[in-house]
Amino acid sequence: MIDPYSRTIDYLRVSVTDRCNLRCHYCMPAEGKEWLERSDLLSYEEIAALVACVFVPLGVRKIRLTGGEPLLRRGLADLVRRLSALDAIQDLSLTTNALFLADQAADLKAAGLNRVNISLDSLDPDRFRSITRGGDVRKVLMGLETALSVGLDPVKINAVVLPGVNDGDDLLALAELTRSLPVHVRFIEFMPVGDRDLFQASRVVTADEVHARLAEAYGLVPADMAPTGNGPARYWRIPGALGTVGFIHPMSQHFCGACNRIRLTADGRVKACLLRGSELSLRDLLRSEADDEALRNQVLASLALKPEWHEMGSEIQTLTMSQIGG
Repeated sequence: MIDPYSRTIDYLRVSVTDRCNLRCHYCMPAEGKEWLERSDLLSYEEIAALVACVFVPLGVRKIRLTGGEPLLRRGLADLVRRLSALDAIQDLSLTTNALFLADQAADLKAAGLNRVNISLDSLDPDRFRSITRGGDVRKVLMGLETALSVGLDPVKINAVVLPGVNDGDDLLALAELTRSLPVHVRFIEFMPVGDRDLFQASRVVTADEVHARLAEAYGLVPADMAPTGNGPARYWRIPGALGTVGFIHPMSQHFCGACNRIRLTADGRVKACLLRGSELSLRDLLRSEADDEALRNQVLASLALKPEWHEMGSEIQTLTMSQIGG
């Protein structure tokens, strides 16, 4: 697929649920959101059919499963197995908060999952519990260890840098993980997704600021090879470390010019840009027994709405990442 600005779109992010078992301050309110009814969600059979008959013929070669928290949905390994059986799919990955990963990693790997991204904003148990409103960092670290032990590779850690919350010693503690573990810790600038008041009251800690601090502490050197992935991170290494540290700049240096992704929400809408509201439904067409050509045309119509850049500074997304499909 080629979008209106000549970008090749070959990467699909599929949300399997809008539900999450955490309530991270930067994502959603403490009471959560109004969740979709189960009948509104695409079934695994519908997702697999859309990928095989619509997205693969249009050029998608890489898939990431997201949520909400995807491990909340039962039988996720079955979907992984269906998707990994498609010869055209070259990379199949998962984003998770890892609270349930220790129990499911082996089955997911056996089903064909290649790699995993784990959301982890602090190693301090109290601070992690505060950021996530109740999360247990010990379970996340168990999930991380299990992912490594079953051979998911690479294992990446995503840390959103929140001003005045985890922009101090947490940065060094997370970077330290890469010394002894072959993990790739990526520091992500705080984006206006989910909590309008928190974002407007905060200053963005830029990825360059985080890089400068870690470079001063560790004498970072450029990574000789970036880990497998489809994202915009720039990678560096602590000398002698097994893993890398990466920096993602969605606010200070947007990377829209190289965007290669499109999203399928849990209720079957095609979303061509994370921060734009224009969406067209595939679910309704699919359930009305539309043919594959009509479904592909709907995807292309949504892709035509993809903007040249996100204009994140001028508009704030009111949907949470769990509703969008992280």
